[in-house]
Amino acid sequence: MNKWMIKGFAVLLLAILVACGTDDNSEQAEGTNGSDDKQTLSVVTEAGFMPFSYLDKGEVVGFDIDLLSAVMEEAGYDYELENVGWDAMLLSVEEGDADLAIAGITVNEEREQTYDFSSPYFESTHKVVFREGEGITSGEEIKELKVGVQSGTTGAEAVEKILGKNHENISKYDSNTLALMSLQSGDVDAVVTDNVVADEYVANNPDANVEMITDPDTFESEFYGIMFPKGSEIQEDINEALQTVIDNGTYAEIYEEWFGVEPNTESLTQ
Repeated sequence: MNKWMIKGFAVLLLAILVACGTDDNSEQAEGTNGSDDKQTLSVVTEAGFMPFSYLDKGEVVGFDIDLLSAVMEEAGYDYELENVGWDAMLLSVEEGDADLAIAGITVNEEREQTYDFSSPYFESTHKVVFREGEGITSGEEIKELKVGVQSGTTGAEAVEKILGKNHENISKYDSNTLALMSLQSGDVDAVVTDNVVADEYVANNPDANVEMITDPDTFESEFYGIMFPKGSEIQEDINEALQTVIDNGTYAEIYEEWFGVEPNTESLTQ
């Protein structure tokens, strides 16, 4: 092989190597910046809030969980969901250990100082669930009763506005499920919780001998949102996906499946 053939072979080999390197770099760049390579998000919840997030045969299910799945698919994210309990959920988001949380979390001014939120996805209010015969007709009438609430929730705040902060007649529980069990066992006279949770409990426990009332004069409407750490870089993506899911009818399908009625999506944009 003469020197010209050797030089020609070397040039050809170099061209092949450069071309291969270019293809690899292009694929790597596409994988890094393309829409198909978004990160897997860490999602936490409190699975004691039927029908939004609860355990069924060891699996976390509920309205929030189905909505989460639809939003994540629309946004193009994979995610891992973990049931950690209410207080741990709030702490893990605050410290940035989780990317987001969903569990019927009410958006209010106090929480907005610590967390970022999506736009609202559900309108709620509180109901009073009580034993038959108590004759409660308004929220104010719980003043003389032992009242159960879930610790750290807006239901607990609503009751403390009526009875007083840390009043001896307020019993705080780790979940609404435990509070309602205490009502059934007679440890408390009434439970204040979100309206859909109260409706679900009464419908599923016809032998519990309880009643419930709504009092819009005492309990104002609230809105649930997806919770993020302050300064979250994914908040905008999730918010856009949530709005798309609402606009394209997917939200209404999920809502009707869980609640049996059409949602009032206009209230979510007011």
